[in-house]
Amino acid sequence: MATVTLTKKACSVNPLKMSQPIGGTLAFMGLRGAMPLLHGSQGCTSFGLVLFTRHFKEAIPMQTTAMSEVATVLGGYENVEQAVLNIYNRTKPEIIGICSTGVTETKGDDVEGYIKLIKEKHEIVRNLPLVYVSTPDFKDAFQDGWEKTVTRMVEVLVETPKSSERKDPQRVNVLPGCHLTPGDLEELRTIIEDFGLKPTFLPDLSGSLDGHIPDDFTPTTIGGVGIEEIATMGQAGWTIAIGAQMRAAAEALQKKTDIPYRLFERLCGLEANDELMAFLMEISGRPAPMKYRRQRGQLVDAMLDGHFHIGGRRLAIGAEPDLLYDVGSFLTEMGAQIVAAVTTTQSPILEKLPTENVLIGDLEDLETFARERNCDLLVTHSHGRQAAERLKIPFFRLGIPMFDRLGGGHQLTVGYRGGRDLVFDVSNLIMADHDENHQPTPETWRDGMDSIHGAASH
Repeated sequence: MATVTLTKKACSVNPLKMSQPIGGTLAFMGLRGAMPLLHGSQGCTSFGLVLFTRHFKEAIPMQTTAMSEVATVLGGYENVEQAVLNIYNRTKPEIIGICSTGVTETKGDDVEGYIKLIKEKHEIVRNLPLVYVSTPDFKDAFQDGWEKTVTRMVEVLVETPKSSERKDPQRVNVLPGCHLTPGDLEELRTIIEDFGLKPTFLPDLSGSLDGHIPDDFTPTTIGGVGIEEIATMGQAGWTIAIGAQMRAAAEALQKKTDIPYRLFERLCGLEANDELMAFLMEISGRPAPMKYRRQRGQLVDAMLDGHFHIGGRRLAIGAEPDLLYDVGSFLTEMGAQIVAAVTTTQSPILEKLPTENVLIGDLEDLETFARERNCDLLVTHSHGRQAAERLKIPFFRLGIPMFDRLGGGHQLTVGYRGGRDLVFDVSNLIMADHDENHQPTPETWRDGMDSIHGAASH
């Protein structure tokens, strides 16, 4: 069991974490026709806009209430009102998702009250869903913002089923954590549908941020789950929650609709996906399709091939709690040893991580630990690239943001194929580093021969 500690530094150096409003905004982007709105200054929104654009390489719909110093002191009702009306008149969204920021939370704006006044005053937005989530950026982190937003979506958008309505055993609700990419969601959708089930993802980034080009330009999100489909989630037979962060949303859905849920804390690796397949066979009444038996064999073979390269590696990893546990646990099962682990926020899942200590800190802490503990593999998002260069060790990019490589939104870690690809990617990275940095040169080849001769003489 890992011990979780909090850094005692006065400031964050090379931050690992991202803020709650950014996590909440990304969750809203998984809804069709949505317009995320940050209630705060223009800088708060522009930061998130740049971050998502660099990672997904797509047009990102985001708006701001553009709070000035005067508006912050006097209250932000007029800014929220004007923003909602402008967005509706210009973009006609199906839903506006509002996330608070630090400046408006410090002021104490009653945004729920603002929304009631706006709907009473303006008939044109009376039936427009306006979902507000409190996500101050001076506490918690990206994962917390996602968790709160999805939970709030369930509370506001899912309709309580009538007692006369029967559950559809073939319908399955899926509540994915923020650590899953659009590529992961596409893979999960295929797996679930291959068992004859009909999944509804909330939110569904695979429809909005999967990199497809729409037929026509739209200023809102170009895909995702629709408001009508969310409203009928109470008619499903089961809910699948992925990641410990989604427990609150699953419990809220169960309380509102009486739908049982199954929480999968991880879906990366052999045993985790065996459990998923067993559960899908149970609720569908069908055997696993032959292609997944073959994919399972491919993963086992990949693990046999890859453990020669991954086994014995001293791993330094920095990520959100669920991503840290998901991928870190699988690499440990491949023979790596987590000797430096840094995360962004508190989570009960951290205690299960197969290492002695987890620090809630920044990338400077991760680099310091990696140097002191002789790590030879660094895993984190793109902001860790300079640390890897200084440490002169292989660097595997994982999580958001990934702005110096293409395909971050399609990186796959779930399912048997995701585990197989992860093994190959990490193993190839290690082999490339060995070939580049450890091959003999005209100046060093004699050193290798001396070591061989020395061993032979003994």
